[in-house]
This record gives sequence, C-alpha cells and structure tokens, in this order.
Amino acid sequence: MVLKVFFPSCCSSAESGILIGRWISEQNSAVILAVVHFPFIPVQVKHYLREVQQVTKVSVSVLGSWNNSKQEKEESLSEFLEDLGTIFSHEPWIQISKEGDSKFWNCSTLQKQSDIHREEEIILVYYDQRKVMLSHLHPPLDTADHGAEDASKLSAIFNTVANSKVLFMTDRYDDGPIKMTHWQSDGIEASIIVELMKQASVPACMLLTFLLSLVSGVCNSRVLKFWPLSFLWSKLSTCEQLGHRLQHLQVISSSKKAQNQTQLMRKANIFVSLLIDVALGILLMSWLYRKNQIGHLADTLIPVADHVAEELQDLLQWLMGAPAGLKMNRALDQVLGRFFLYHIHLWISYIHLMSPFIEMILWYVGLSACLGLTVALCILSDIIALLTFHIYCFYVYGARLYCLKIYGLSSLWRLFRGKKWNVLRQRVDSCSYDLDQLFIGTLLFTILLFLLPTTALYYLVFTLLRLLVVIVQGLIHLLVDLINSVPLYSIILRFCRSYRLAAGVKFRVLEQQDGKPLRLLMQINPLSYGNVVQTYRLPTYSCYPKDSWTSLCKKLFLGELIYPWKHKGEKQE
Repeated sequence: MVLKVFFPSCCSSAESGILIGRWISEQNSAVILAVVHFPFIPVQVKHYLREVQQVTKVSVSVLGSWNNSKQEKEESLSEFLEDLGTIFSHEPWIQISKEGDSKFWNCSTLQKQSDIHREEEIILVYYDQRKVMLSHLHPPLDTADHGAEDASKLSAIFNTVANSKVLFMTDRYDDGPIKMTHWQSDGIEASIIVELMKQASVPACMLLTFLLSLVSGVCNSRVLKFWPLSFLWSKLSTCEQLGHRLQHLQVISSSKKAQNQTQLMRKANIFVSLLIDVALGILLMSWLYRKNQIGHLADTLIPVADHVAEELQDLLQWLMGAPAGLKMNRALDQVLGRFFLYHIHLWISYIHLMSPFIEMILWYVGLSACLGLTVALCILSDIIALLTFHIYCFYVYGARLYCLKIYGLSSLWRLFRGKKWNVLRQRVDSCSYDLDQLFIGTLLFTILLFLLPTTALYYLVFTLLRLLVVIVQGLIHLLVDLINSVPLYSIILRFCRSYRLAAGVKFRVLEQQDGKPLRLLMQINPLSYGNVVQTYRLPTYSCYPKDSWTSLCKKLFLGELIYPWKHKGEKQE
C-alpha cells in the first residue's frame, strides 16, 4: 500500500529534529503537524504530547525524524536521528532528510522489527498549514470524535489539523522548554495584539447587549402596539430600517458562539455592513453641515415644491380642455379638474405654512445620518412620500373611480348575456332578468361607457405620476437593500484570502526524479463569486411588494391600488 506523508510547507526550513503528527493506519497516511528541533528532552516531549491528546482527543505522537542538512554529509546527526526511533516507539519510523537547497528530499521508512529501510511507494504531499487550518473544510468540532470514522480521507486530514489548534497555540506568547516550528511560529506579536483585542471586546459586547436589551424592551412594549404608533411603525421606512439594524446589533453582540462557518461569516458580514453604513453616514453628515448645505437645501425646497404645484395646475388645465384633441365629457371633466385643483391649493398652503420650520427639520434629519447612510436614505424616502402625498391622493381618487366603473361595466356586461356572478360558489351562473332590469342595465351601461374615457384619462395621468414617485423611492430602497444584504466581508475575503471560503482541494504534481518520492502540492479551491453572494447574503426587508410584471399590469388595468409599503411579516431571504 502506498504511504502518503502530508508535510506542512512552513516546516521546510525548520532545523533538524523530530516530526510530530498523527498516524492514520486505515489510510496508511501520516499527517505532520510540527517539527520539534534540538535541544529537547524526550520525557518532556512525551508528557507534552499526552497533554495535547487529552485536550484535542487526537492521537498525536512522534512519527519520525527530520534532517535539514546544510552540509553535504552529516553522518553523526543522521545516526542520532535514526536512534531516536528506539526512544519514541512508533511503527513505522519515517525519516525525511533535506540536503542543502535541493528540491528533492529523501523519504524512507524504518521497520524496527525487521530493521529494513523502505524507499519506494512513498508520496510526499506539501500543504499550507495556515490555509488548511482556516479553510473550514474539516468537520465541525462537536463531531470531532466521529470525524475520522465518518469523513472521507481528505476530511480526516483536515480534521486532524483543525483539532490540533492547542498544539499551534503553545508557544505564541512565551518561550517554553519545547521549541517547535509550525504556521504560528512567525506571528507571535500579531497574536498578542489579536488576543488583547478579543479580551477588550468582551466588556464592550456586554455593555452593548445591555443597552440593546433596554431598547428592544421599549420597542416591544404595549404602548407601541396601539393604533397610531403601530400604523406609523408599519408604514414608515425609517422605522423598518431601525428595527432591522436593531436585530443586526443583537446578532453581533450576542454571547452565543457561532455553530458553523456560515453563521460566523454572517456575523462578520453584518459587522462590516454596519461599519461601512455608519462611515458613509458620517461622511454625509459632514458634507451637510459644511458650508451651510442644509440652509441651501431648505431655501431650494420651497421653490421646487411651488414649481411642482404649478406644473400640476398646468396639467389639470390641459386635461380640463381638449387634451390631445380628444372629446371629453365636459361636465365630468370640469368636476374632476376643479376637485383636484382644490387639493393642490390646499397643498400649497400647507407647504408655505411649514416653510419656517423646514430648515430646523432638515437640521435634525441630518443628525440621523450618524446612525448610518441607510437610515438617512430611508428618511429621504419618507420625506419624498410626504412631499408627494397629494399625488398619491390623486392616484387613489382616480384609481377608485376607474375601478368602480370597470367593475360596473363588467357586471352590466354579464347582465346583457343573461349571466350573474355567484358570490357563494365564486363562479358565473346563468340567470333570467325582467324587462325593467334589462332596461335599467342598458341605461347604466351606456352612461358608464361614455364616461369611461374621461375617468380613464385622469387615472392614466395620475398613475404615471405615481409610478414616477414609486420608481424614485424604489431606487432609494434598492440602494438600502444593497448596503444591508451584500456580503461585503465575504467578497473582500474572496479577493484577499480566498482560502477562507474553500470549496475543495486539488493536487498539482511537482517535479519528479527517479529514486525520489513523488512530490504533490495540495491547493485549496475557493468558492466562486456567485456562490459567495448566494451563500452568505444577508436577509433584507424591502418596502415594495414583489409583484411580477403580469400581476402588476393586471392591477393597473383593473384599477387596483399599488401600495408602496410592505405588509407586516414579508421578508426576503
């Protein structure tokens, strides 16, 4: 059976010593984890390995010797390393030697009972220990006991490296009696800084959790469930976004440990999304309060509102005449035109009444940008909804009137054909009508049919205006959903450290020489960008219903209302 030796590439320049790792007899494989170099005391090494086995539940032992000969021949050192096999009883005893800067190493096994060297049928696999440790291709920690039995060959290798984390953390901060070389050997200072940051984050998370519990308690109180407050909470985009961010903060500050890689990456994505959101909000706030930008916005808001009102008045005057040469019902046209003009006059009076307070309102709204750019964008969407409330009212009036006429015409059309709508069975049944009923139905059908073009024209114009406002608000909420849901941290990892998002491994054959073991390089395949976004995308809350084009066109034709706000409980995963 072919012997496979998995050797960490970080130990290729280590000094001569002994190899520590795990022997997998079922696969005839040896996983090298570290190199213990001279000087060392064998009793201390055995005691240390027993402690590691008790903690990690991995049978770590001394597998062989490592000879990094800088000179051409060091027979005394080779004999000493070979004699170490009598102290550390392991069968077979693996001997790996490297001569100078040569790419091809000597690898052999020694059977102590027969005292025979085996130099054939050996595959030397180089792997990056750091990438294997952080790739999370191994089984979860809670199934580590059954990992070697249930997992495949490569999963057993990854599981061995992952569960040996205690071995890699031994000499990070101080020098002990045992000198080892592994992937953590060169990052002692950085590890200390990371550990201090972890220790400092614990009280900060506890304080944040306490504050969030108070805020969530206030939000879940019964006072906010009464009709006026509950209505505003469900209709305003700002309240929805604040509730969404509150849930994100609760997830980040939770003391519950992530169960798997997906939950860990989701927490990291939420944290990075919050940081970028707050940073963009602070930049926006600094721009607003620099050079009196809020005053300029307040000064331009009233003229823009007056201009929009004048354009609407001109549009209504055009509709009250002969729009595009169409012959309209003059009486109905005048009634509808004056009705809408009256609403515009009321709206202009309301805007001018609020003009002294607009700058102060904008000043306080600008302060909300410190909560994040998404909160500021949601406030902007709510302001647009309030400033265009008269257009929404026009759309509702026109849609209701048009809808009544459409349903009236459809009902009278069934009367002509001797049909009626059965409400109980939800179907069209046959029915016999009297002569008086047919006469009144014909009269009403004729009136509604001749009044339909005038109503349809007003409905069409105000629906287009309403769709224009909805498109603007939809673009704003699209940007909010983009900031909330895109896994920025995962995408950055895919660019910088692709091995953290691993999808598998591949082997590349290195140079091969006769009489030397076959050399392979194990590389990690990263996830594709589409899978990264699909796997780690965060749940988002949209303020617009997810209607198809067919249902949307059907609603527009029948005059049904298109609500811009989401219903309670809608959620996009």
